[in-house]
Amino acid sequence: MAKEMEVLNALDVAKTQLYHFTAIVIAGMGFFTDAYDLFCISLVTKLLGRLYYYKEGSPDPGSLPSNVSAAVNGVAFCGTLTGQLFFGWLGDKMGRKRVYGLTLMVMVICSIASGLSFGKDAKAVMVTLCFFRFWLGFGIGGDYPLSATIMSEYANKKTRGAFIAAVFAMQGFGILAGGMVAIIISAAFKAKYPALPYKDDPIGSTSPQADYVWRIIVIFGAIPALLTYYWRMKMPETARYTALVAKNAKQAAADMSKVLQVDLEAEQEKTEVKGNDFGLFSKQFLRRHGLHLLGTTATWFLLDIAFYSQNLFQKDIFTAIGWIPKAKEMSALDEVFRIARAQTLIALCSTVPGYWFTVAFIDRIGRFAIQLMGFFFMTVFMFALAIPYHHWTLKANRIGFVVIYSLTFFFANFGPNATTFVVPAEIFPARLRSTCHGISAAAGKAGAMVGAFGFQYAEKAIGVRNTLIILGVVNFLGMVFTFLVPESNGRSLEEMSGEAEEENGDAIELSQHTGHDIRTAPV
Repeated sequence: MAKEMEVLNALDVAKTQLYHFTAIVIAGMGFFTDAYDLFCISLVTKLLGRLYYYKEGSPDPGSLPSNVSAAVNGVAFCGTLTGQLFFGWLGDKMGRKRVYGLTLMVMVICSIASGLSFGKDAKAVMVTLCFFRFWLGFGIGGDYPLSATIMSEYANKKTRGAFIAAVFAMQGFGILAGGMVAIIISAAFKAKYPALPYKDDPIGSTSPQADYVWRIIVIFGAIPALLTYYWRMKMPETARYTALVAKNAKQAAADMSKVLQVDLEAEQEKTEVKGNDFGLFSKQFLRRHGLHLLGTTATWFLLDIAFYSQNLFQKDIFTAIGWIPKAKEMSALDEVFRIARAQTLIALCSTVPGYWFTVAFIDRIGRFAIQLMGFFFMTVFMFALAIPYHHWTLKANRIGFVVIYSLTFFFANFGPNATTFVVPAEIFPARLRSTCHGISAAAGKAGAMVGAFGFQYAEKAIGVRNTLIILGVVNFLGMVFTFLVPESNGRSLEEMSGEAEEENGDAIELSQHTGHDIRTAPV
């Protein structure tokens, strides 16, 4: 056991090197694809309504019925939640590496399939889209616990937070890429097939070729994932899984020596001494980590209610404040172009910088401070939008609305959106790390579903202003639950999870049997 700890201690103090950055890119491209796939659908839902739900003689273009819209936007989250729980558990049972490539292939196949459809009528297209987006979400779900766990187990103690946050920060580029691809595709089709606004030409405003636009945008998400599949398969199993779960210190040392320049030796093949292998549903886990798991699940759940309802329904808010013209004043492709342009601007100015601020500061000021600060400012800005909501809808004040709206995104990403992903990968034992991260992430996706499904009905029932007030209260509760989450900055994974204490206990017990103190034995 002491030999296992020596391997892990060597990783904790290893200097930052090229393979750390390679691992960030390999794991990060999964998140790039995740964000692209989850958010690109919000760019094309209005187009789907025009194409498949046009009513002759209607003064307004076709739009998705509320139940269909909720299903198209929310079904991927149902799949993601399922995938997080399943692959999180599988990652602890079979090993991180063995499951990692499988999640990527599911994402690639379902990205392509969701852009295809069986039949031409509205029902066939929507059923096909929802079916494959569920399984796309299932693959995406697996990427959350596996990427976070792999990165935390590869990283050194000093820069671990920044490395895990950098993987997550690739989401920002995925959202940005979704907007840019939509802008390029819609602009190209608009130039080739010009059309008048709906009010001037109800039928001609949606050219038949627009059906290709949403399909190309959706399918494009498969490309970055496919490019990283080979490299993902080449990654060795993490040393912490091999040493602490598979209990093979020699293999762990050999694997890490191939990719990291660390001086490791391990003499024994396997260690038979059992650690304190309490399970997820044991009293011991509840006593040691119960409040931690409540903290990570509750904060992620509350964050995602606010974060996803804001993100998925940006286009509605932009229309409400007049940033995007009314639907009947645009052609179908013009609408896609304008929605994509607005979302890309928000991503460029607030979402992407917020992620990288977290990467820069997480190992300096700690996870707890960033999360608390993020929730605090999200609460403040949400109330600042909600209370004088009528003021913001006036034409002269629209820029101010967009600035404050952007700041809520900035502090979500330089705040709880990143830290809720980082912390569960650091504070639980290796044998339960992937499972607990999956449970925390699944709670987040449950929150996203409340945001995606609930916001649509809340907005219609109580209006945008009251909905924003509710989101402000949700952010405040996130701030309260943050106090249950421990600070992991600068501490080893084994120290945080209590495994270092377990190993020392085993060492003392073994030395009593053998007459040798293996804690101080030469290595």
